[in-house]
Amino acid sequence: MSMDLFRLDGRTALVTGASRGLGAAMAIALASAGADVVLHAREDLPSATAAEIVRATGRRTHVIAADLADPASAPRVVDEAVAAYGRLDILVCNAGVIRRKPAADHDDALWDEVIAVNLTSVFRMCRAAGRHMLARGQGGKIITVSSLLAFQGGVTVPGYAAAKGGVAQLTKGLANEWAPHRINVNAIAPGYMETDNTTALRADATRLRQITERIPAGRWGTPRDLAGAAIFLASPASDYVNGHVLVVDGGWMGR
Repeated sequence: MSMDLFRLDGRTALVTGASRGLGAAMAIALASAGADVVLHAREDLPSATAAEIVRATGRRTHVIAADLADPASAPRVVDEAVAAYGRLDILVCNAGVIRRKPAADHDDALWDEVIAVNLTSVFRMCRAAGRHMLARGQGGKIITVSSLLAFQGGVTVPGYAAAKGGVAQLTKGLANEWAPHRINVNAIAPGYMETDNTTALRADATRLRQITERIPAGRWGTPRDLAGAAIFLASPASDYVNGHVLVVDGGWMGR
């Protein structure tokens, strides 16, 4: 198989939540495959990610700040991304939050915040990017970020589990509609990853040990572990992959 199938030269990608962690790693990966990358963040602008892309790959970057919980943000972010480089070929919906609190004490404000950012904003971003890709008529790639909790319920994160389950189903629904237009919509479901979102969980020595012992790979994932999955789903190599939720979990789901 030609490695050209995994090249992204001449394409533009937009990655939300790109200032650190999974988003930064996927943005750098897409740039390493040849894409110019538009980097989104809410407040903490991804200047370090942009600098790493330029240093390591020489690709162009553009930075956008927006609160995706704001209904007006998604079309503005997509329009700015298109204006920056004249096209949008790849969207990675990575931005998200997690709020841990027992379900009996999980108030409406926490629930609403998580659903707004992790599910509703994903639909809005996909809708805005999809409109552009449909109008352009040259296909595209949309990658959402789900979670193991699309398959399992988790503990003390009811909003997060509900949102990530919703993202998996949204991915399939959009794929059904847009596959005939050569727009591939797929999801990555990361396992237990060493990111800011899991700092509190990893600080609990008992839970850290329990989780690590259950992972066949014997370790937690790192943001870099998503690089190959992101390149695959963004590239021509996945042109016949539609509505798939790709689990990257060190074997957790097969245990």
